[in-house]
Amino acid sequence: MLARLALQQILDRLSLYPAVALVGPRQSGKTTLAQSLKGTYYDLEQEPERLRLDLEWDTVVSDRRLVVLDEAQAWPEVFSRLRGAIDQDRKRYGRFLILGSVSPSLMVHVSESLAGRLALIELTPLLWTELKAQASLERLWLCGGFPDGGVLDVKYYPQWQSDYLTLLVQRDLPNWGLPAGPQTTDRLLRMLAAVHGQIWNAAQIGKSLGLTYHTVNSYLDYFVGAFLIRRLQPYQANIRKRLVKRPKLYWRDSGLVHALLNVTDRRSLLSQPWVGASWEGFVIEQTIGLLKSLGVPHEAYHFRTSDQHEVDLVLDFGSELWAIEVKLTASPGPGDMGRLDRVAEMIGASKRFLISQTSKPTGGENRASYNMESFVERLLDRFSPLAM
Repeated sequence: MLARLALQQILDRLSLYPAVALVGPRQSGKTTLAQSLKGTYYDLEQEPERLRLDLEWDTVVSDRRLVVLDEAQAWPEVFSRLRGAIDQDRKRYGRFLILGSVSPSLMVHVSESLAGRLALIELTPLLWTELKAQASLERLWLCGGFPDGGVLDVKYYPQWQSDYLTLLVQRDLPNWGLPAGPQTTDRLLRMLAAVHGQIWNAAQIGKSLGLTYHTVNSYLDYFVGAFLIRRLQPYQANIRKRLVKRPKLYWRDSGLVHALLNVTDRRSLLSQPWVGASWEGFVIEQTIGLLKSLGVPHEAYHFRTSDQHEVDLVLDFGSELWAIEVKLTASPGPGDMGRLDRVAEMIGASKRFLISQTSKPTGGENRASYNMESFVERLLDRFSPLAM
């Protein structure tokens, strides 16, 4: 099994809380990671497993072993039971690990029954830091990070992604409450692939589908909750310029968006007019995913003014603000860094980094030009538990 960065965070939270919820997309590795902890495992999507847990409940709550409840939102009754068991012994930590693939449904039950009793951790598909001994960065960009999606064996891409999305459209999203029919959902997902990396315009998408923008936004909520889509919110700075106040939309896994857009290999990817947006989204997701896996508190934004001053990623760590620009080039020029400097000064960012495919990273502590590999090392040096 590949070592996952989130494992240490899970162990740390289990030592401090009675329960931990591990959320993330289907097939991202939650079950494999949870089972590596050698607890008592129940898959609550399966009726026989729910019956087994029901009959064994008294034994389970008195046992000293970790109890793993997979897809817990599929059996809402379990949350009130968990609350009762936890409240009987609030100082007993590390009892339950709850796994979920659909954030809104799970969080409704968590907020109603387990508020204050549980820590929340998100597991992304595989990150570059978890994979670099097994696959190239280029393959991770092309195929995405799902363990079975081709990043470890490219022959599975893009058929795995097609099957994955078909199952979500026909079974999972309707089961999770999405009111759209499979045909409408499929069309909407393909439209969202076409606007990857763009400012979100629900009215434009709705017009193409014959739907109101309110309906399109409500459907998008399901895709965000299923960890398919990231809405990167705008950074609100107090400056004398009109700001773009709509979010940017990104597919969270590059392999899924590439499969939807019929990209089959690296050569095909590099020939696409939207390849820059693909690289931008990949870098942003790797960055945010790494920070989440390390348990680093932060908020992520984009920034754009009406006169086209922009930066792709703004990271707010509370004590400092980072401005990050992403360029698909092997030869970033002084003009690229100059534009980043101007926007960073505009929003008061203390650090500014240009991420490209350069072979010669340069710069210092607060201002640098990196490639993806060297930027990841910078993040690990700054934020990994051993460095803090």
